[in-house]
Amino acid sequence: MTRPTSRDVAHAAGVSQATVSLVLGDKWRGRVSERTAAQVRESAAHLGYRPNLAARNLRLGSTRTALLVVPALTNEFFARVYSGAARIAAENGFGVVLYPSPDGTGPARDPFASASAALDGVIASSMAAHALEAIGGNDLPLVMLDSDPTAGRAAAHVNLAIADGMRQVTEHLQALGHRRFLHLASAVDTWTFDVRAKALSRLLGPGTELRTTRSDLSVDAARAAMEAALTTPGQRPTAIVCDDDILAAGACKAARRLGLRVPDDLSVTGFDDLALATAVEPELTTIGLPAERVGEHGMSALLAVLDGAPWNAPDLPVQLVVRGSTAPPPTPMDADGR
Repeated sequence: MTRPTSRDVAHAAGVSQATVSLVLGDKWRGRVSERTAAQVRESAAHLGYRPNLAARNLRLGSTRTALLVVPALTNEFFARVYSGAARIAAENGFGVVLYPSPDGTGPARDPFASASAALDGVIASSMAAHALEAIGGNDLPLVMLDSDPTAGRAAAHVNLAIADGMRQVTEHLQALGHRRFLHLASAVDTWTFDVRAKALSRLLGPGTELRTTRSDLSVDAARAAMEAALTTPGQRPTAIVCDDDILAAGACKAARRLGLRVPDDLSVTGFDDLALATAVEPELTTIGLPAERVGEHGMSALLAVLDGAPWNAPDLPVQLVVRGSTAPPPTPMDADGR
């Protein structure tokens, strides 16, 4: 079947091709009547006409393409970020190219002969910031996700209320009676994980104990790190605060291997509220992060920057989701006294 052209639309609507171009390019106001504009749009929809974006963009000197830089699509959170960004992009006639760093958080090879020629702007997660070095195009507008708002050359930032999420976790556990905490921290050196560590340390006051152990972002690495931490001499922590749900799943596996019950002997919390949080048993108490809204705001921020408008949206709120992995700590008679 032959693809309809603007000439076909013009013939069906009884207007010139120039009028079709004005209407479908949204430049008709003051030049074409509303009745004629509606007639052109109706004819285009009836014929299934789609404008040649490549030709139009070449004329306008714009690709209408944004690059989304993420650590890896194997992480559900970033897949949802992409969904949000792609939806807003589509509503505004943009496309989104995904650029996952092959090594998760390290540098990658430049996929473009010239980034500035292929793209209008970049949206990047702070967890994949190193990959930006390979892309080039330093003159491109940049929106950073979940990153330090005081650092870098980004034209706009989209952040989550991460510190408030840690506050919600801490207050929940302290209200249950926990006083001995272990922070299972991500070994990835990024702003977002640094915020979590600093918030947890600040929120735990006198009469509490906090230890920290670090792990790569995998279930097996977290299990091994937790097994080592839980068999260290001294009093065992009663609450494990994890930087994300993947680490929390590893913590739960370590507890089971050591004969500990979650949450009777050990409470475990996560961060992200991935599908994994309800796949483990017991289900994880965690902080729900609105990943799709992060993507939506990231694309909206880039569109604002391209239009020369300011972007001043507040941090996106996060929400504690209480499930079965947290409970009051064991009484001294129940604990093993280590």
